[in-house]
Order: sequence, then C-alpha cells, then structure tokens
Amino acid sequence: GKAVFGEEVGVLLCDVSDAGSLATMARQTRLVLSCVGPYRFLGEPVVQACVENGASCIDISGEPQFLEGMYLKYNEKAAEKGVYIVGSCGFDSIPADMGVIYTRDKLKGTLTAVESFLSVKSGPEGVCVHDGTWKSAVYGLADEDNLKKLRKKIGYAPVPVVGAKLKKRGFLFYSQEFKEYCIPFMGSDGSVVKRTQRYLHTEFQETPVQYGAYVNVGGLGSVIKLMFAGMLFLLLVKFNFGRKLLTKYPEFFSAGRFTKEGPTQKQMDGTSFTMTFFGEGYSEGQDPQNGKPNVKICTEVKGPEPGYIATPIAMVQAGVSLLEDVASLPKRGGVYSPGAAFSKTKLIDRLNKRGVEFSVISKPEV
Repeated sequence: GKAVFGEEVGVLLCDVSDAGSLATMARQTRLVLSCVGPYRFLGEPVVQACVENGASCIDISGEPQFLEGMYLKYNEKAAEKGVYIVGSCGFDSIPADMGVIYTRDKLKGTLTAVESFLSVKSGPEGVCVHDGTWKSAVYGLADEDNLKKLRKKIGYAPVPVVGAKLKKRGFLFYSQEFKEYCIPFMGSDGSVVKRTQRYLHTEFQETPVQYGAYVNVGGLGSVIKLMFAGMLFLLLVKFNFGRKLLTKYPEFFSAGRFTKEGPTQKQMDGTSFTMTFFGEGYSEGQDPQNGKPNVKICTEVKGPEPGYIATPIAMVQAGVSLLEDVASLPKRGGVYSPGAAFSKTKLIDRLNKRGVEFSVISKPEV
C-alpha cells in the first residue's frame, strides 16, 4: 500500500547521549533518517535504538569504519528484527554505488570493471563544506590501522576477480578524457561498492565488478596547491595536537574549503557534480574468464551541489524506496550498503525524477 503521510509532523527532541529519548523516537516510526555525523562519535546510539525498537535506519555517513563496524555489531540482530540499516545513502555513496549498478544493467553482456571520475564544478563564489565532514576526514585518516583490524574481525570472503584485472592508478595521473589531473577518491565509495559487489555475488551469484574511484583536481596549479595542503594534513593528522589544530581551524588548513558555517546559498546554487563511469566487459556469449574485455560503456550521474542538495535528495529517495519498494528489498533485514539494499528497487528512477540523473553517454560497439 501507499505510505500515507500525515498533515502535521510533530517535533520530537532526542539526544544521542540519552538512550531513552532515542528509544521513544524509534518506537514511533518505521524509518529514521540519521544525520548525526561525525558518525564515529555520534552514530551508533541511533543505530542501536533503531535495531532494538524495530525501526529501519538510513544515514549519510562516508566513514568506512563506522559503516563496517555497524555491520559487524548489528547485522544479525537487524535481520532477526526484520529491519534495514542502510548507511552511506548521501553523496557518499549513492552516486557511486548505484552508478556501478546502473552501468552494469545498461551493458549488454557482463560488466567486469568500472572506474569513476568525480568532477565538482563551482560558480564564481567557489565551493565550501561544513566542518563536520572535515572532522570525519581527520579522524578517519588518523585511524586507518583500526579499520584493517575491523575488517579482519569481520572476515570478509574474498571477492573473485573476473575478467581482466583492473589496474590501480598512481597517486596522481593525467586523464586524457578530461584533460585534467586526477587523484584517488579518499571517501568511502570504493569500500561501499566493494561491499555491494560482494553481497550481490554471494547472494545472487552475480559477476562481481572491480571498481576504482577517482576525482578530477584540475590543472598543474591546483595540483601543486593540493600537494602542499595534503602533505601538511598527513603530517598533522598523525599527532594528537595536530588533529586538535586541524579541527580547530578547518578554514585555514583547507584553504577556505571547510568552514564552521558551511556554504552560502549562492555557493550552493553555483555548484554541481558529474560522476563519469568508464566500464568494460565481455559481450553476450563471451567468457569473462577468457581473453580481453571486448565491450565498453560510459555512463554518468549528474546532480546539484553534492553536500547539501544532492545528499538530502539521495537520502530521502532511499527512504521512500525502503518504505514503498518493499517487495524488491533483500528478503531479510540486516545492515546493508545502498546497492545491496536497493539494486532491485526503483531508486534510480526516483532519483532521475528529482534531479540526480543517471544516463548512458556512449556504448562503443565491440
């Protein structure tokens, strides 16, 4: 049945340090949208309250350690309760995760590898992000060793490599397609896509897609600036006092990109993103275990400003899919990545109608 939305939506005050208030909230709803980042410090009480009180939960975290930590702790319990906990349903990582699935669905044959390139265009006012995201990055990079330990604990089954092995690119390279320099994307997209591909492979024996995520940084001038900022960041992030400095003065250390106020309306209006996917694979009847890939495809996901406009669109549409496309969700509850939860739902159609647009750019034939 259609979800009927009431006229009046009341306000419930909750506090992540008050479990009772979260439980009261979770008992009154089928779905909680959690926006409490940095999630590594504030996210878990919300997930716990939802699982224990039978509500599903969607968040917009881009922190692999939080996302995979929630999987380790709550996957079984969520399955028992029949609730869905779906992380990274914002700009990290719906465009990437659903973009790979879209590319796979549009290729005639078997998709075996994809690289995505993110390009963020800004207007004359420049681009800016709230410092909550900056904090997440600071603590995420400081804590990479623990992420490795966590993954050991989870004991993921290895994902087989099907088709020609995707080459890892260097830390900085020049892209002929974009005539720009590119670096690996530091967010959670790579790890989220990998979890989705592992799930689809183990559950449905679908061919896992190898994936590399990159971001376009521009010309040589931008590269030099970025190198200096990056070296300073990596130097400071390893020390306690360095992290204090970084989180206290985000604007200074990010050359104005991250501020305590977040972006102005004008900055948001002038910003947009394009994520371009280059896929390769094997045509129908070709064995992906043998020979070189013989088909290519290029797709893209375009949308408005990523952090404040595209993210809420993605999150809300993921929520609507969770409530309305029930028959197409995974059979049992659990902690899922977006692609694992939504690959069979109408999420991509829903996003297309609301300005986060998926399209095929080219399908060079064999």
